[in-house]
Amino acid sequence: MFDATPLLRLYARWRNERLRTASARDLQQQQLRWLVERARHTTFGKMYGFSTISTIEEYQKRVPLRKYEAFWEEFWKGPFPILTDCTWPGTIRFFPVSSGTSSGATKYIPCSDDMMRSNTKAGIDLLVHHVTNRPKSEILGGKSFMLGGSTDLTEPSPGIFFGDLSGIAVKTLPWWLKSRYFPPAELALIKNWEEKVDTLATLSLSEDIRMISGVPAWLLIFFDKLASLKPDSAGKLARIYENMELVVHGGVNFAPYVQRFKDVLQGSRAELREVYPASEGFIAIADRGYGDGLRMNLDHGIFYEFVPLEELESSSPTRHWIGNVERDVNYAVVMTTCAGLWSYVIGDTVRFVDTDTPRVLVTGRTSYYLSAFGEHLIAEEVEDGVVTAAKEIAAEIADFTVGPVFPERSGDLGGHIYLVEFVGEKPGAEQLTRFVEALDKKLCQRNEDYESHRSGGFGLKAPQVVPVASGTFAAWMKKRGKLGGQNKVPRIITNRELLSELIEFAVSEDGVAA
Repeated sequence: MFDATPLLRLYARWRNERLRTASARDLQQQQLRWLVERARHTTFGKMYGFSTISTIEEYQKRVPLRKYEAFWEEFWKGPFPILTDCTWPGTIRFFPVSSGTSSGATKYIPCSDDMMRSNTKAGIDLLVHHVTNRPKSEILGGKSFMLGGSTDLTEPSPGIFFGDLSGIAVKTLPWWLKSRYFPPAELALIKNWEEKVDTLATLSLSEDIRMISGVPAWLLIFFDKLASLKPDSAGKLARIYENMELVVHGGVNFAPYVQRFKDVLQGSRAELREVYPASEGFIAIADRGYGDGLRMNLDHGIFYEFVPLEELESSSPTRHWIGNVERDVNYAVVMTTCAGLWSYVIGDTVRFVDTDTPRVLVTGRTSYYLSAFGEHLIAEEVEDGVVTAAKEIAAEIADFTVGPVFPERSGDLGGHIYLVEFVGEKPGAEQLTRFVEALDKKLCQRNEDYESHRSGGFGLKAPQVVPVASGTFAAWMKKRGKLGGQNKVPRIITNRELLSELIEFAVSEDGVAA
């Protein structure tokens, strides 16, 4: 295969110079002006007088924040699935189907041709950051493997397609990348996750795989399958894909998986690189090391706003933008995109670790906010607590989730129950006690509200940790029809019915954890 990496390096030099010299403020102002100008003749643009908007302040004054349900009811439901000149010019051809991990409500997110180009640009930027960090890279000398959803899309109306975001991305790959992509089209159609893993793992062993991407939990399951096919590899990726250069992960906080990936990559020259894609648009990419934040994509046809999480439900929330965000504030992400989303609350939360060259860490979901008793824990704090506790007992975590447990009788205290799937054997009673103590201590250190509720044990019980058997979460996700692809185990479950269902499954005689 012709190695196109030298051409990529040439482009990377030009692209890096642009990224180095461009002003973040200027780029975002330009994006909003372009978006408003492009959509001025749409139904949405006419309603809000886009023809006379020239500043960010004017835009924010006229266009309110909206969630999916409001867009659906006000603009999309009537003409759906044919959205022509509705909130974006032209006809929307693709709709990534997104079902909330906690709510289960199906969402059809518009994805325009402009957004396709935006996503492609982000994918190229990912490679730019890689070759910049690896000047001797030969990544385009082999194949790139996306471990995603099925490309078997539904066509409810001629030329209109519904499906998995990763499946849509594969189906619309640029011509120059198709010959460098694995798996082949006929295998990318496979919907059954277990069949897909078995088939692709076997076939990939005869391919020159240089890059692989996916959700961390599913990548690890796939790596386990590879190890079973090549027992002499000792589970090391370097002995399976000898030319592997890049492992791309995203979608969840990576902290619980770091050690397992280090083990798998031991002896390999492959590097880890985190990305932040969403159904609404490709938001950010790591251009530095793990923990240094993800560099925001500021010239990709997206304008960003940021609302302090505690203000999100207020009648007049403060709407920040790249020009005035602050470090270490937990913000809800709001996007205006080249697919016709306008000041759209996507449901994610981030905090900035750098504002000069804007870089963020994903802290969780607006719905992943554990505060049944006023403790105000966010996903980032919960994940940090679990990772710290696992280190305390020298254990590794495969997956976990947490939810509130409400008092059954007057005078009882509420608390939190953690269902934790450990790698290998479950911890013994003494280890589990240390795990709980370390978790509780870390949460008290991170969150003053939690600490005050735990003080003296008068407001909140100590965490309850229930170890579950290996494979429990994968089996539960399979039972819900959400195995593999872009689906993720919810870190925080506030829906009492869903949490009860998971607990019952984990401890039932018929479940994996029996």
